[in-house]
Amino acid sequence: MIKPITKSIALGDGRTITLETGKLAKQADGAVMLRMNNTMILAAVCAAKDAKPDVDFMPLQVEYKEKFSANGRFPGGFQKREARPSDYEILTCRLVDRALRPLFPDDYHADVFVTLTLFSADGEDIPDALAGLAASAALSVSDIPFNGPISEVRVARVDGQFIINPTFSQLAQADMDIVVGATMDNIMMVEGEMKEVSEAEMLEAIKVAHEAIKVQCQAQIELMEECGKTVKREYCHEVNDEDLKKDIWAKCYDKAYAVATSCNTNKHERSDNFAAIVEEYKAQLTEEELAEKGSLIGRYYHDVEKEAMRRSILDEGKRLDGRKTTEIRPIWSEIDYLPGAHGSAIFTRGETQSLTTVTLGTKLDEKIIDDVLNNGKERFLLHYNFPPFSTGDARPARGISRREIGHGNLAHRALKPMLPENYPYVVRVVSDILESNGSSSMATVCAGTLALMDAGVQIKKPVTGIAMGLISEKKGTNFAVLSDILGDEDHLGDMDFKVCGTKDGITATQMDIKVDGLSYEILETALNQAREGRLHIMGKVLETIAEPRADLKDHAPRIEVLMIAKDFIGAVIGPGGKIIQGIQEETGAVITIEEIDGCGRVEISATNRASIDAALAKVKGIVAVPEVGEVYQATVRSVMPYGAFCEFMPGKDGLLHISEISWERIEDMEKSGLKEGDKIEVKLIDIDPKTGKLKLSRKVLLPRPPRPDRPVKKED
Repeated sequence: MIKPITKSIALGDGRTITLETGKLAKQADGAVMLRMNNTMILAAVCAAKDAKPDVDFMPLQVEYKEKFSANGRFPGGFQKREARPSDYEILTCRLVDRALRPLFPDDYHADVFVTLTLFSADGEDIPDALAGLAASAALSVSDIPFNGPISEVRVARVDGQFIINPTFSQLAQADMDIVVGATMDNIMMVEGEMKEVSEAEMLEAIKVAHEAIKVQCQAQIELMEECGKTVKREYCHEVNDEDLKKDIWAKCYDKAYAVATSCNTNKHERSDNFAAIVEEYKAQLTEEELAEKGSLIGRYYHDVEKEAMRRSILDEGKRLDGRKTTEIRPIWSEIDYLPGAHGSAIFTRGETQSLTTVTLGTKLDEKIIDDVLNNGKERFLLHYNFPPFSTGDARPARGISRREIGHGNLAHRALKPMLPENYPYVVRVVSDILESNGSSSMATVCAGTLALMDAGVQIKKPVTGIAMGLISEKKGTNFAVLSDILGDEDHLGDMDFKVCGTKDGITATQMDIKVDGLSYEILETALNQAREGRLHIMGKVLETIAEPRADLKDHAPRIEVLMIAKDFIGAVIGPGGKIIQGIQEETGAVITIEEIDGCGRVEISATNRASIDAALAKVKGIVAVPEVGEVYQATVRSVMPYGAFCEFMPGKDGLLHISEISWERIEDMEKSGLKEGDKIEVKLIDIDPKTGKLKLSRKVLLPRPPRPDRPVKKED
């Protein structure tokens, strides 16, 4: 029996996280089993020995998979096995990837695979934040070069108190939910949602998270030392030519700096001007020199271009398009652009544009979620699409990328808290990015707000978003926070910090840091500057539409919701669904019914009011309680020798006895004049207390003829 090496981390609330290595997956470069209560995640990492030719980036791939057996469940579908990753699994992969990726050495280009598997779950502890700790621990006990460790924790605020790694039940009570990734010294990643919190409150939550992360990082360092993995493998993935590097800097930097400070607002022209510089340099080389040094030239020139852009901002305060650091690009927007949609909007900021639609649906349109730890239905959907033509790329679109799922999730988190409470409609927002040069996810938030208001969805408050960037020198002694960043400022900069919210507070955020040494001073500056920019954008949005339309579009579905007693659910549905199907066929409305909190929730929808009113009347008739003495319009359903059975309320039949049809004596029902389908007026005269049988009368509603054996009296 192999004795594993373990390390325990106390969370301070009685719970403990245990890291165990040396027992499982020993052929991987590093493997750790993380356990907290009954939640167990295995992290295994493997790295190629050498980099592939001409690879000049970090080819990291993170995979997170949840086994249905972890929670004692069978997978759905015909195959009954785990298939493509769910959105939740993809979002967890992104959380881990974004914290790990900046910490690999810049010159390390070997393929690295991080595989995380949830093997056990108790349904209470949330695994996604634990995955980052498990991945970092596995890298720490390997010989793969990695400038960690890192850890990730979730912070929730419940009743004013911050909780580290809350349970599902605690999270349901929270007004703030963020996941923070950090090293011992620096924040690397933040993502979360909140209910209109202030910038100061968010910063406090990040600080609380960082204190917990420091403890978890120290435990990984001790685990790494016990495993004897303090020395990492040697590698050589880059061949450098210092003379070539110096030559490129000498001949290209001034030209690149001139382009960077030229204040050209056109993305493609600016890119062409930068590209012309390196092409001019290559033109002086022979074909043999280009074949030998082509990849080095591209890498060295990239550094030249990056430094030129950064120095332009830090030294002269000039951004690539000539804006000030706090300036927002020109904005225009339009609503009701697509007549067939229930709501639509165009939002354009600079060279970023979103065309967003809103579709309103019924309960039948709910999204069914069947994940390992999350079973339920989603009534608000937001989908984000990023076609290649939005950046001028000539390539095919192949499925939905992880990036699209991540960006859509951020916009979903930003807008969802502002939907009306108990809204009867299922809402789908679709953002199609038609142009992109920086922060298309924030354009989605703004366009989503406009489209929702255009659709007549009575959102509580408008939501807008902005992406902030950072250019800084080492140790943060000189820095510039950039509002509304361009694509190049994101790519060549040190931070991508997206902040969404209303005029009263933040509703969602996502931050990725690409450098060490980000201070809380810079974070605070970025948050406050983001608020100013967000409110500026809010003003532009409200110029287009100040508040939601008072009513839905004419072609949008109309919904009425009726709550009925639980005992009437079966009566509305009828045997084999006969009653409810009959009402739908007769009225043209769509009816759904479900039990909620001991009551029946009936949802009636149609595109016209008349259908809804007709269906509503029939349902109300079914659930109404018959009252003795009341007069009803009835339909003769069957004629028997002793009388007729009449339906006087939906699903309720009563006997109209032969003696109650007329004041005159009727010997035979054939002489009564009644036949199936006749509409008559009847009065409910009795309900048998034992059998519940209903007795009807028609004659009491007719004038009573005088009796022949006595004179007529006035009262007769």
